Amino acid sequence: MTEYTFDDLAVVMGTYDEAAAVGTVLDDIDEATAGRAEVVCVDSSSDRTPEIARERGATVIEQPPMGYGHAVREAVLAPERPVIVTTDCDDTYPMEELPAFLDLINEGYDVVSGDRLYYGADAMPAFNRLGNVAFALVASALAGERVHDTTTGMRAYRRELLHEIEWTENTGLSAELLLRPLFRGYRVREEPIPYRERAGETKLDPLGGGAAIAKSIVKVCLEERFR
Repeated sequence: MTEYTFDDLAVVMGTYDEAAAVGTVLDDIDEATAGRAEVVCVDSSSDRTPEIARERGATVIEQPPMGYGHAVREAVLAPERPVIVTTDCDDTYPMEELPAFLDLINEGYDVVSGDRLYYGADAMPAFNRLGNVAFALVASALAGERVHDTTTGMRAYRRELLHEIEWTENTGLSAELLLRPLFRGYRVREEPIPYRERAGETKLDPLGGGAAIAKSIVKVCLEERFR
């Protein structure tokens, strides 16, 4: 089995008006990977986010605002490197865990998914935390297998998996990126991670976004169960 290194790693994210945090996130990626990981941002910003990203060596793909899923789907499919890690650009996720995620891919996992709820996710608003617990319970019931955090933004994937599956969701893409591989027999590992308070303002409407995520979870699970 191939032993992957930081030279085989791409870290990708969708960015939308995250000038307050994107520089910190990219600096943390650089530090955690000794400057060897490729970074790709798919950006729809009206602020200085893309300029800050380019100044730090990231590849920036600009597109009109079309929602979370459109940006992240473009981001995960763009790199040529064999291991792709998604993250959010709001400084909530621990980039210092990138080496551990890469180690787990090298152990044979196809997806390594950061579980924010394991440690309580105290930095997450209580309504969002309750919603994420509910999403996980619904997904677990429909999938017939316990999952703990369906909407985390930090995951590592083998690149070939991302190109073997057709991704259809927008707001609910994060859940889809976990559930379709799980249904199809890929090796999936949920790994506990700490979660920090976000820098900058959230763009997600908790009620409308939550309803869209729940709908995606049900849709994806039913499609996979009867495919």
